[in-house]
Amino acid sequence: MDRPLLNRRLAEFGTTIFAEMSALAVRTGSINLGQGFPDADGPEEVREAAVRALRDGRGNQYPPGPGIPELRTAVAAHQERFYGHRGLSYDPDTEVLVTAGATEAIAAALLALLEPGDEVIALEPYYDSYAACIAMAGGRRVPVTLRPDPEAGAYRLDLDELRDAVTDRTRLILLNTPHNPTGTVLSPEELTEIARLAVERDLLVITDEVYEHLVFEGAHLPLASFPGMRERTVTIGSAGKTFSFTGWKVGWATAPPELINAVRSAKQFLTYVSAGPFQYAVAEALALPDDYFTGLRDDLRAKRDVLAHGLSEAGFRVYRPSGTYFITTDIRPLGHDDGFAFCRALPERAGVVAIPNAVFYDHKEVGAPFVRFAFCKSPEVLQEAADRLKRL
Repeated sequence: MDRPLLNRRLAEFGTTIFAEMSALAVRTGSINLGQGFPDADGPEEVREAAVRALRDGRGNQYPPGPGIPELRTAVAAHQERFYGHRGLSYDPDTEVLVTAGATEAIAAALLALLEPGDEVIALEPYYDSYAACIAMAGGRRVPVTLRPDPEAGAYRLDLDELRDAVTDRTRLILLNTPHNPTGTVLSPEELTEIARLAVERDLLVITDEVYEHLVFEGAHLPLASFPGMRERTVTIGSAGKTFSFTGWKVGWATAPPELINAVRSAKQFLTYVSAGPFQYAVAEALALPDDYFTGLRDDLRAKRDVLAHGLSEAGFRVYRPSGTYFITTDIRPLGHDDGFAFCRALPERAGVVAIPNAVFYDHKEVGAPFVRFAFCKSPEVLQEAADRLKRL
């Protein structure tokens, strides 16, 4: 056929870098610090809850389209438990939608809320599915770049750049905090200004908050809890990162009824339903005691520090994250400035796999010298990776 088989909206994306690097890890026997999945399962009682649901015949057939009532109730209770002090609460029957992971929630929200040609502002670098989902919805992505501050060892948002990016064609802001890949946790002052801008310009906001319980400095504040934002915000969460069961693909969206109904209209023609028995298990997981959530945070903070120290000793400039699973590094102190070439050679050179940050940018040249490592692995694996990286 003369005509390309892949439509032009998706032609730029190709195979994800995660597939390429994971295959490279397997082929070379390298430690895979590229993809963000833990190397150990989550709580035993949560796994047993899934087994119990399977054996009891709960969820083995199609669950309800919006998600099982037990999980929707648990999601609403979770939001009230952790953010009720900020006035945030949701009706489980009309304001909660269960999805096949956060990725489907993002896709369904964008497909439901965008018209062709609408502009979407996203913080660059961004998780690679954002760009693909905006394209599938016929939208136009407008990146606002988080800039590295070497002296602070962190990334910063330029609020003036964000404000200048809004035009008459802007439909919504796609926000991610805690932010993958930089580990940035937006401050109360930054969130206040984003909320003010959204209200002023009558914008919708989709917030990806899957790392809400992985904040090591500061605190996670849902944007929906700021003045004027509940009625215009779709908040997305996920069990994968919080409970270390990434393969279950259980996510959710919370929003006012009119927004949830819109997202559901798109979601029903994607997976329709998914993860039936796992929904029952996640409902129980969300009710775990506070010490589970603080223990998870403290454990990941310690792992971050192990890898950050090892990367610094190996010669990388390290941007220490305030949240998430990931550390961004600058490879220029090692004499390199091409993250793609560096990551493709790294398994043979040191037996470690990482991800080039440029894949998360529209402005590839800005992200070129930066490389992302995941630290959601055991301390022993992280120390071994650090020792291997010293070969550089």
